[in-house]
Amino acid sequence: AQLTVRESQAAVLFYQGKARDAFGPGRHTLVTANLPILTKILSIPWRGDSPLRAEVYMVNLKYFTNLKWGTRNPVAFRDKELGLIRIRAHGIFNIQVVQPVLFINSLVGTMGKITTEEISSYLKRVIVSRLNDFLGEKLDTIIDLPGKFDEFSMELQQRLTLDFAHFGLRLSHLYITSITPPEEVQKAIDDRARMNVITDMDKFVRMKAAMAMEKAAENQGEAGAGLGLGMGMMMPAMFNPVAVQSASGGGSKASGQTGATITCPDCSSNIAQDSRFCPLCGHQLVVLSKCRECGKNLTPEAKFCSRCGTATEQQSQEVVCRECGSENMSGATFCNQCGQKL
Repeated sequence: AQLTVRESQAAVLFYQGKARDAFGPGRHTLVTANLPILTKILSIPWRGDSPLRAEVYMVNLKYFTNLKWGTRNPVAFRDKELGLIRIRAHGIFNIQVVQPVLFINSLVGTMGKITTEEISSYLKRVIVSRLNDFLGEKLDTIIDLPGKFDEFSMELQQRLTLDFAHFGLRLSHLYITSITPPEEVQKAIDDRARMNVITDMDKFVRMKAAMAMEKAAENQGEAGAGLGLGMGMMMPAMFNPVAVQSASGGGSKASGQTGATITCPDCSSNIAQDSRFCPLCGHQLVVLSKCRECGKNLTPEAKFCSRCGTATEQQSQEVVCRECGSENMSGATFCNQCGQKL
């Protein structure tokens, strides 16, 4: 008997329902000399001459690419930020048969034919099962998911390599293309992102105001001094916006005061917005300098803090950023150029 096997194929010889041998590409003459394993088994009933009644399965050894996998139904995922949610995941994978006999025995069995779709359908369930365990171990919240698809794809492929090897298959590539929550969860994530933007904008406005004061303090001459004084008078109202609005709403109830008011940082009294000192406790409202230890407002001539006694000569020392070399105000926590923590 002649057996012709094409390139990228393998022929698996079956006898009595069991795989006995495999042949690579080429033309093979099937005699007992080719099949030493079968010689004793097949030749006994015919006095040493074997008729070789057998079956042959042809297996394609090429790469099967762009096979799609995904969750047929949403799977449960316990998110540390959003609670228990249901997500869907999709991707693609590539496989190749590397052990034809093992592949036939484990997946095909006694079926006369099995298609790529039937095999991939089974392998999809294996991938989804491993994905559920993987996400539970590696991912805390889907908010952190962007940028991790490549990392997760490689780690998931490593976990699945042994599973596919049990079927005589090699998983050459696996990609996660999307992991999506339900529409209502996506809306919740968008709302949270908007809130973060609003909070960051508030911090940004305050930072820009502080930088403007720093530049004004560096200016020399009467013009610079006037600008610094004006900014200093604006700062109490800028950093206490809620107090200003609430005070202006109930300004008519305050005795002897008209117009907008602010709250004294020391005694919490409502006082006129243009006041430079609190009339009740004497706290200086125009911020020209602050103690780096306790935050007390200092007068321009002060040599020591009236609250904690720290010398003010050290207050004027600028802090140099070790990352970009920029000079920052004394007491600054972050560099105003690169944002590095000082």
